[in-house]
Amino acid sequence: MKVEVLASVMNTTMEEIADKMNISSDAVIINQADHYAYEEMHRGNHRIRCFTCSERGIGRSRNEAIIRADGDICLFADEDIVYEDGYEDRILAEFKRQPRADLILFHVNVEEARATYHITDRKRVRWYNCGRYGAVSFAVRRRSLLESGVMFSLLFGGGAVYSNGEDSLFLKQFMDKGYKVYTAPVTIGCEESGSSTWFQGYNRKFFHDRGVLYHFLYGRLAYVMALRFLLVRKGKICRDVTVRQAFGWIRVGIRGIREEEGR
Repeated sequence: MKVEVLASVMNTTMEEIADKMNISSDAVIINQADHYAYEEMHRGNHRIRCFTCSERGIGRSRNEAIIRADGDICLFADEDIVYEDGYEDRILAEFKRQPRADLILFHVNVEEARATYHITDRKRVRWYNCGRYGAVSFAVRRRSLLESGVMFSLLFGGGAVYSNGEDSLFLKQFMDKGYKVYTAPVTIGCEESGSSTWFQGYNRKFFHDRGVLYHFLYGRLAYVMALRFLLVRKGKICRDVTVRQAFGWIRVGIRGIREEEGR
């Protein structure tokens, strides 16, 4: 088996991003720029392909990478991820250890202020706790992914209408199709510190968009799961607004999208 990195980047070159991210496996790079181009290079036994296009949006670029992938294990990435030496061997070893896993969530070190999860053991991920993991932790069997038909939403994430959540929706839809997702306490890289393309603080838009996301994630349980989210993380996300105000904005997001759908 082989691992193939599926990287979504902007306005860069194939050599630059491969060096910066320390890519030492096969890779498909979707470079969002202002023109169309294709490049390919080899590093040892590994092939790196770069597709440059003018379309924008994290969901769109990840989907473009899925379509072009041919590796056994697809590892999603952003340009601010730097992989540790030996990451491919660690990923393949974990899939060998967990042969029933269709997708495994690996640990990527991030700044504590931006951290949404800490993987400390191996366990099955369920619908009620799938909303905390970012796509850069996803390593998925390409065959399972293609069989599922699941792709990334174009409504959520950088460059979309709603600020984030495309990774949570992807994971939830994948599991809803019956595919098995597990965690692995194995670190494969780190995220470079820097400004976010979507996060501008825990403000009205953040909570409104969270409401829209929770509608799609949890359906009738959206309000309950939203309140749970606020109570568990209020010390971090409700420093500038009250829990009541934040919940009010979330409710507006849930009600608004339901009205659009005629519910």
